[in-house]
Amino acid sequence: MTIDRSTPPLGSLYQELILDHYKHPRNKGELEGATAEVHMNNPVCGDDIRLQLRVAGERIEDARFLGQGCSISQASVSMMTQLLKGKTTAEAVALADRFKQMMHGDPEAARDRALGELRALAGVSRFPVRIKCALLGWNAAEELINRLPQEPA
Repeated sequence: MTIDRSTPPLGSLYQELILDHYKHPRNKGELEGATAEVHMNNPVCGDDIRLQLRVAGERIEDARFLGQGCSISQASVSMMTQLLKGKTTAEAVALADRFKQMMHGDPEAARDRALGELRALAGVSRFPVRIKCALLGWNAAEELINRLPQEPA
């Protein structure tokens, strides 16, 4: 089964859940005691985020962000920060990979319950110019996790 990429209605992008996260972002603001931080932007459209994590060992204790941009980028990072809390860094990287698969039109990834509310963004895959907006937070999370000191084996 493949995702139909033919002229979807623009309104399908703005589902109620996406707009709710955009208007009422979760985990937006400074994170006290952040152990890692990264800033990323998309110069093409102006989306901008600063992602902060508090990581203990391999576990992400908390995730918050600051930023501005379109509804897709801000809703995506809002949903992502909710999902990352309590996950290990390896689980976070696996979720980032799965989300990227969904953004590139993988229908199995779009049904993967591990992505939680982020599955509401599956329709973004039909709008190539918006995929970077949805991926901005995940790219920041991966960059941030790659910068973390590695635990000795």
